[in-house]
Amino acid sequence: MTNGATSFDVKACEIRYFGPHKTIDGRVTGVVRVHIEEHFMGNVTLYPLDLKVKADVGHVASDQVRTALLEHAAHQLNRLKARHSSSLPKAAE
Repeated sequence: MTNGATSFDVKACEIRYFGPHKTIDGRVTGVVRVHIEEHFMGNVTLYPLDLKVKADVGHVASDQVRTALLEHAAHQLNRLKARHSSSLPKAAE
């Protein structure tokens, strides 16, 4: 990796907690903690990121709820990574 290169890697994730939504029947909300390692301008930064997640799964087993919540977290991380890694347009010469 060159000195100017950037990197954004997910090292671990865990469901911190989840439970039924207070007012919407069939919706589950929770928090997923993601551990990120970022390389930027020669610096390495490790940090946790708590993502609020939700899933409209109805009344299903807890394994299916966990899968749906992790899927929502993965979707959020993909959007974040796309914004993070997109380079700025360069001026025409």
